Amino acid sequence: MVLKSPSDLPKTNGTIIPSKEESSAMNASSVKEYEVELLTRNEITAFIEKWHYSHSINGLISDYCFGLTYNDTLIGVIIYGRMAMANQWKKYGENASDVVELRRLACVDTTLRNTESYFIAKTLKWLKKNTAIKIVVSYADTYYGHKGTIYQASNFNYIGKTAKGKFILYDGKHYHDKTIRTKYKGKLKPFALEVKQALERGEAYYVKTPGKNIYVYEIK
Repeated sequence: MVLKSPSDLPKTNGTIIPSKEESSAMNASSVKEYEVELLTRNEITAFIEKWHYSHSINGLISDYCFGLTYNDTLIGVIIYGRMAMANQWKKYGENASDVVELRRLACVDTTLRNTESYFIAKTLKWLKKNTAIKIVVSYADTYYGHKGTIYQASNFNYIGKTAKGKFILYDGKHYHDKTIRTKYKGKLKPFALEVKQALERGEAYYVKTPGKNIYVYEIK
């Protein structure tokens, strides 16, 4: 199993070209023309695989999936879900049900300025009205140069950095390093076994990452 540094590997799979329908997002006169709706995981998977830098939601907990649309075309996605690590929520809330993580945020490149903060605000309002969630946690991935400007603009509070970590790069997609340990009825899941074997063959790699910036939003 090879552990590579960020400089050894490309950070993207190349230039992403928006479709004609996705490009039309720039024609809106205001972000208020964009609509937010609750979607299913299946409805947002292809979008995340195209537009999010991880290009994957495999193994991702997705309790609430929101889509941002313009003229019935999906131009953005936000996924909220329980935190990845067991008992991680204890750092932020009194009960597991109090805490949710903003797991994915992606919009097409042609959306208007302030689209992300508008989108986040709409989904936070929905969570406040329809759930008992009190705390939203999100991580800005500094490996990709993300400092968390969007979260700052959305009134999240910066509370520090995570420890350095690593992810698995396989077939152009990023996976949490726990992927190869996921089991069902005591046996590795088929995809976990596939990734594990790819690591052993040198077809997948561990990539070292710096700490992520941690942001927290309190729903009041």
